[in-house]
Amino acid sequence: MAATLLHDCRRGFFLFLAQVRQTGQCRQFHARRSSRTASTSCQHARDTGSLPWESVVGLEIHAQINSASKLFSSSEVKFAAPPNSTVSFFDASLPGTLPTINRRCIEAAVMTSLALNCTINKKSLFDRKHYFYADLPAGYQITQQRLPIAVNGILTYRYQEGTSWNQMVTKCVRIKQVQLEQDSGKSLHDDVMHQTLIDLNRAGIGLMEIVMEPDMTCGLEAAAAVRELQLILQALGTSHANMSEGQLRVDANISVHHPGEPYGVRTEVKNINSARFLAKAIDYEIKRQTEILDTGGTIMNETRAFDYKLGVTIPMRDKEGKQDYRFMPEPNLPPLILYDDKSLPTYMDADQVINIDLLKERLPELPSVTRERLVEQYGILPEHSFTLVNEDGLQEYFEAVVKLSNADPKKIIGWVIKDLLGHLRQQNLTIKQSMVSPSSLAELLTLLEKRMISSSAAKQVFQDLCKEEGKTPTQIIQEKNLGLITDRGHLEDICQNIIDGHKEEVSAIQQGNLKVMHKLIGLVQKTTKGRADPVLVKTILEEKVLP
Repeated sequence: MAATLLHDCRRGFFLFLAQVRQTGQCRQFHARRSSRTASTSCQHARDTGSLPWESVVGLEIHAQINSASKLFSSSEVKFAAPPNSTVSFFDASLPGTLPTINRRCIEAAVMTSLALNCTINKKSLFDRKHYFYADLPAGYQITQQRLPIAVNGILTYRYQEGTSWNQMVTKCVRIKQVQLEQDSGKSLHDDVMHQTLIDLNRAGIGLMEIVMEPDMTCGLEAAAAVRELQLILQALGTSHANMSEGQLRVDANISVHHPGEPYGVRTEVKNINSARFLAKAIDYEIKRQTEILDTGGTIMNETRAFDYKLGVTIPMRDKEGKQDYRFMPEPNLPPLILYDDKSLPTYMDADQVINIDLLKERLPELPSVTRERLVEQYGILPEHSFTLVNEDGLQEYFEAVVKLSNADPKKIIGWVIKDLLGHLRQQNLTIKQSMVSPSSLAELLTLLEKRMISSSAAKQVFQDLCKEEGKTPTQIIQEKNLGLITDRGHLEDICQNIIDGHKEEVSAIQQGNLKVMHKLIGLVQKTTKGRADPVLVKTILEEKVLP
């Protein structure tokens, strides 16, 4: 009977066409930031004969919690599932259904808040936020308006200001709060048929909303902060934070003002799903607002979207008439109570409660700590550790090569970042798509370390590895005869021919101009196509030329 009812509900309710008029508005948050001077690259100023403009950026980030089921139901969480295939009675808001909170989602929110240095509220409350969306069947969202699960955190992030690694800047952004809430469904708009399809698979999935105070000044800073948060979430395992799959969505609040004056009217750019697009959207919006104000115009308090094809923000709806969300306590959920070692009653079963201190002990190595460890463990530069951690999969690749190779990690890092990463970026490929496996690069660098090939030959082998999948460095070296020439007798003959043909250079060396020796070594390498052992060649030439 239940199966029949569910089948009828899905036919009658889930798969329907609806004309949707977007009337919902987003939550606004008002925060004051401490006065400070914007960095040169992020300061958007126009010399108009008056004071320059300063930009202010705050973020609201929605991170989908990595959980097998939804926040208040047992429905499966599965990306790209068939439409309306993972929807429970509660997700569809059928009368009589009640929420049951997901322990995993609570733990994920607490761990994330601890990693962001937040104060955990041992008592937090759930609220109903009322607004109309066709993909929000209940007519309200369960969130945490009055008392969120965590407040007052801080996120430290770094970014490169300019073209030089010496221009790395470290900044902090305050975290206003972290709150649990449920996601809405998805509206799929068909412009041709002038209709909208509703998919409720996403409805009820657990979200962490992370509100960042307006402490940033440009797109570069905001993108760096979001990337650092993404790395933290992935290290914790609390969210996959895959922006391309909608698991991390960003709303940016942007305004400009003259130094020393109150903040200007802000606009909100909604649902940005790429750090690169986030930076572009913010910088465009700052430019747009300053140009309007410079010509005597007025900034509208509105919601905008970013058109990544055109590189501009476009209006969605105005926010002048503030919507009343009619917040009210969620009557079907009691206060969320958390404990620590001090407050946990002795009579309570530890498995039946959330212990903040136990979750703190389970925190893994965070990205900032990983960067410090890489510098200390392998002797690499801080900027190299920054790149290793920030590029998906690059740290694991580097450490695998170090483990498999006899080469110095400080030499390996150059090959990994300059050669491998440079090639992948040029081809627009990810680390996972690299044709050069860690074992292949380790084998190549071991051969180079053992002086079985020259540096120039190693570069050639690497380029071949990037093109020919399945071949090992040793096979390529044998096929193309790239092995290092170490036979002394053979090299002596080659060196003697070079000496006989370059009497003037030999005379200059014998008169004390030792720099000319490099020319002779280069001629030997040219003759041998870079295969001669450079150390042995230098020794032979010195023996034959120097008195």
